[in-house]
Amino acid sequence: MKLLALLSLLALMLAQEVRTASLPETEREPEGDQPHGEGDSYAVLQLGDYVLSLDNYDQVIDLSNYDELIDYREQLPKVKGTSLASPTRTSFTQSTRAPRTPPSNPTMARPTTRGLLVSLTSHGLPTCLICVCLGSSVYCDDADLENIPPLPQTTAYLYARFNRISHIRAGDFKGLTKLKRIDLSSNFISSIDGDALLLLPALQDLILPENKLAVLPVLPTGIEVLDICLNQLQSSGIQPEAFRALEKLQFLYLADNLLDSIPRSLPLSLRSLHLQNNMIETMQRDTFCDAERPKHTRRQLEDIRLDGNPINLNLFPSAYFCLPRLPTGRFT
Repeated sequence: MKLLALLSLLALMLAQEVRTASLPETEREPEGDQPHGEGDSYAVLQLGDYVLSLDNYDQVIDLSNYDELIDYREQLPKVKGTSLASPTRTSFTQSTRAPRTPPSNPTMARPTTRGLLVSLTSHGLPTCLICVCLGSSVYCDDADLENIPPLPQTTAYLYARFNRISHIRAGDFKGLTKLKRIDLSSNFISSIDGDALLLLPALQDLILPENKLAVLPVLPTGIEVLDICLNQLQSSGIQPEAFRALEKLQFLYLADNLLDSIPRSLPLSLRSLHLQNNMIETMQRDTFCDAERPKHTRRQLEDIRLDGNPINLNLFPSAYFCLPRLPTGRFT
């Protein structure tokens, strides 16, 4: 507390010094010796010609004369001049341009839905809200769908895997002339209407593994990749000439089904045939090669898999003479 008192006294002494220096010499108070004690070092404060003690500091500085101190603002030179008017701002409302007049018969423009998909799915929502539409691709994976959703006319690639689709109807792909790939893996598809796929001229890849198909659907002639692995497909469910017209078919995957024979009339364009893990026990001599054309070769058909079947391939040596390599399977 004493230290705070000394700091206060120091401030007051400085103020008094400023005041005394500004007064004429005749108005200055005579200086005199002020007695002070010697016991407490804080009892007396020696500042220049002033001696201030804690007992008489209120007599040295009279705060009642604070108003008599010099106002330094009065020493500033007075400048005479006229007030500066603020610059005139041009209001936007005072523009010389003539105001626009509204049309005599205004009409409200309606939002257009051209190019937007407004068809609803089984959830009652637009397809591109349930699925992801990116350019010409529609991704409906794991969307809890029970049917093929309405698709944009520009759809070229459809991915609707891991859903609960059980049936493909005749009109599900109607008008989708640009559709190239359909991937419906891991659904519950057990039936496909006869003309559901037939009117898709651009279709190249049909991917249907892990479903419940027992009958091969009618296919468009431009198909190149057909994957129906892990279904319930039976030989009786495949028409004898089902593959003859598929002149562009290159990859045929029918593994893990219930087939008891190798499909007939396979197209010459075929490169890969997977029939592993079925119930095939025998094959015909002309299954792969034409017996009437001994010099005929099928160089493209390099991948034939018959492993996982009960057939003994060693019993049918004349069935492979036109192939570039032997099928994969059991030879004992």
